[in-house]
Amino acid sequence: MKNKYFEDEEIVENDLFYVCYMIERVARKLHQHNKYVVNTIGYDELYHLISVANVLHSSNPEQVEEDWINEYKLNEDDFDITIVDKELCDKIPSELDMGKVYSRLIVDTALPDEDYVSGIIRVYNNEICETIDNYNGSAYYEPSYVIARAYNEGGF
Repeated sequence: MKNKYFEDEEIVENDLFYVCYMIERVARKLHQHNKYVVNTIGYDELYHLISVANVLHSSNPEQVEEDWINEYKLNEDDFDITIVDKELCDKIPSELDMGKVYSRLIVDTALPDEDYVSGIIRVYNNEICETIDNYNGSAYYEPSYVIARAYNEGGF
């Protein structure tokens, strides 16, 4: 995928990882599902964000989080992904952990000629995210090939 602003520059997996990480941060802060953040921002703005990810990653993530919330008029809700049964989940994965899970899933299940932004929208709108984001289960820490196979087969 080519950078929106510098056509000779390729967007790399690390840029994808950064955007997935920030989607997770923003969703958690707003008590929203990741899909809400992705769909509200939309393709064109996600393309902008992934094109500037190599610059944004050196910024304060809290400031980037606030900028996304304000610029894209993202609203709070009441979904709290961190509320878990302590007997089933003793450690909640971090935003970085989940950014890696989702960026790997996007790459591992990429469709022919699909760009990263289309992959973000495709994956975050898939029902499997409900299973991955249920930290009372084990889906989020399965090896990436297991998660990709579950995605391709329609579930775990």
